[in-house]
Amino acid sequence: MKPTAVSADALFENHRATLRWEWVAGLGASERRFDEIAVRAASSGADLVGYLNYIHPYRVQILGEREVAYLTKESPEDCERRIARIVTLEPPVLILADGQVAPDTLLSMCERAQIPMFATKESSAFVIDVLRAYLSKHFADRTSIHGVFMDILGLGVMITGESGLGKSELGLELISRGNGLVADDAVDLYRVNQTAIEGRCPELLQNLLEVRGIGLLDIRAIFGETAVRRKMRLKLIVHLVRRETMERDYERLPNEPLMQNVLGVPVRKVVIQVVAGRNIAVLVEAAVRNAILQLRGIDTYQEFVQRQRLAMERDS
Repeated sequence: MKPTAVSADALFENHRATLRWEWVAGLGASERRFDEIAVRAASSGADLVGYLNYIHPYRVQILGEREVAYLTKESPEDCERRIARIVTLEPPVLILADGQVAPDTLLSMCERAQIPMFATKESSAFVIDVLRAYLSKHFADRTSIHGVFMDILGLGVMITGESGLGKSELGLELISRGNGLVADDAVDLYRVNQTAIEGRCPELLQNLLEVRGIGLLDIRAIFGETAVRRKMRLKLIVHLVRRETMERDYERLPNEPLMQNVLGVPVRKVVIQVVAGRNIAVLVEAAVRNAILQLRGIDTYQEFVQRQRLAMERDS
């Protein structure tokens, strides 16, 4: 899924309370966006923020006390040339920090080029930290996946599987056992850093679970506030399969833990065979408890292999 563009207006409104800034120039460019070129120009959203003395094209530029002094300490001609260089590099937004006042030349150039400029009394370091976190999150790698995403025993668990195996019904049973729903059917996944994936529910589907034969259920209204979660870190994938798929594609006792690549991050995976009479909810909770042990460095399978090896050595 491609990252959605950020408008100058959305950036301003989202941080009006935090940064207490004013819109001082380029008000007519409120719909100016961080477009795909701006995103490709940087390796991540965080890199869209840059200091003036390390200026890069298409990035939000922060002008603090040192930067404004650099623009204004020389002759008017030098000042105009330096400001023109900033405008030529097409920053989507200019931000005056440290309570600085914009030179008249900069104001007029921003108006002519329709570049939004905000002014705040907050320090440039604080502004950069706030925007870096915001842009990193917004432009993070993302995808959508079909399944049921849940908080099971405190672990973020994605339930996937072949069609018709009752993933939503399983989710409903797990909720009735005290676990929490994040999303049903469509799950938005975001890579928040190099090792972590966060799952969230699309706004349209929040609190909803679809069960065949019943329809849409409002889990929050039925089970209460504690039965839903806004987001969770993805730690485990539980994949449901039919008997023939299990026998054909998977080992009964794999030598190594199964992993699935999600947005470049390996995520633990277990496969559960669905047949009549099996209590899948209990099996899922058991798989989650086992995954928690593995995350703590306790590997039951490897301990069994070690025990078996020692037994064979004693017998020989």
